[in-house]
Amino acid sequence: MSDYETILIEREGRVARVSFNRPDKLNSFNGTLRREFLRAAQEVNADKDIWVVLLTGAGRAFGAGADLSDTSEPMPNGGEGVEDQLNAEYKPGVLAIHHARKPWIAAVNGPCAGISYSYAMACDLMVMAESAYLFQPFVGIGLVPDGGATWLLPSFVGAKRAFELMAFGEKLGAEKAVAWGLANRVLPDDDFAGHAMTYAQELAGRSPLGLRYAKEALAFGASHNLGDTISKEAALQAFCIESGDSKEAIKAFFEKRQPDWQGK
Repeated sequence: MSDYETILIEREGRVARVSFNRPDKLNSFNGTLRREFLRAAQEVNADKDIWVVLLTGAGRAFGAGADLSDTSEPMPNGGEGVEDQLNAEYKPGVLAIHHARKPWIAAVNGPCAGISYSYAMACDLMVMAESAYLFQPFVGIGLVPDGGATWLLPSFVGAKRAFELMAFGEKLGAEKAVAWGLANRVLPDDDFAGHAMTYAQELAGRSPLGLRYAKEALAFGASHNLGDTISKEAALQAFCIESGDSKEAIKAFFEKRQPDWQGK
């Protein structure tokens, strides 16, 4: 794994834990973090020995959004500069998660606000600590949600709930996030990192091909009709059923043991 200033990558078996690592700044994004995250995401996505990625924050926060106090780089030059920054540095990071061929899990260990919220929503699964919350602060400071939030959030909770969360800036707690379909599970604050890793390891014990192509089929179905989606599933199924992993899984079923997945 490469060395990073603002990202920490730790590997446990088939799982890579990727942490935003600016705890003194609540993991808010400066220029270095924006660029290093993309490089880290590309690195773990390309590593065939990593089957699941767990995204979290170092310290007490998942991420506080953009670091408005950062003076290490020139501020964007007006609206055009902000647009360029969002398209050139934030957008590739969010899409690196969304388009990954392996599952990403957001482990929201504390406050998760602004652009950090978009990175969490781009993940395939989300677990939250009991005391964690999600927060859209943009409208409160005269801005529009960004980083794909206006596409991601309504896809989970519906347009009216998404607009309400954005308009009123509600801090959405873990229990409500699960009830509304935005998060999957609430995990204890005590040893949250350990509980989240256990969840990730359980996922990594599933068929890597099954996970990869289920993710691909879900993404396809989100923008296609039912008939086209059935055909897409059929094509993926034809590939999977011929795989070594499928044959191994059938053998393991009759031998009453866990499959020895190879990812091919």
